[in-house]
Amino acid sequence: MASSIQATRLRKGMLIKFGNDLFRIMDLHHLTPGNKRAHIQARMRNIRTQALADHKFRAEEDVERAVLDEREMQYLYNDGDHYYFMDTSTYEQIHISTEALGDSKDYLIADSIIRVEFYDVEPVGIELPQTVDLVVKETVPGIKGATASAQVKPATLETGLVIQVPPFVNEGDKVRVNTETGEYQSRV
Repeated sequence: MASSIQATRLRKGMLIKFGNDLFRIMDLHHLTPGNKRAHIQARMRNIRTQALADHKFRAEEDVERAVLDEREMQYLYNDGDHYYFMDTSTYEQIHISTEALGDSKDYLIADSIIRVEFYDVEPVGIELPQTVDLVVKETVPGIKGATASAQVKPATLETGLVIQVPPFVNEGDKVRVNTETGEYQSRV
């Protein structure tokens, strides 16, 4: 249930099979030291034990990528430690731990439809849409006559995520956020 890809094609968030375990890539750096061969330094989290691991892959090395099944599910709620989802076709409910979701949990709104990734029968993560629209719950008041040029202020969104927004964004506004970078896109 896996396919090989070259180490240079690894991306943040990918799920790979390394040894006998599944790892999610948390962070990676492509390094090309002066007269040495290029390599990829990866920080990974073990899906089952939640332990962090660092590994250096050679650029030409093949890495086994885990092939995942995806199912469309509706996000229901969380109880602090787990996030609960319901399969939209069978109405079966599953839960995913906060650690397994990582930063993805900051973009979940109740009743939203999400694609949940499964390895065999075990849920291992979610695939978020490119952008999500969230309501600003708390921010400092806007400044009259402020322009959007290089001025930003922090804003806390309905999920607890804190992002930088232009000064004209106020509490109660709905903003579009890029789920890959966590950056403000526009006001909705």
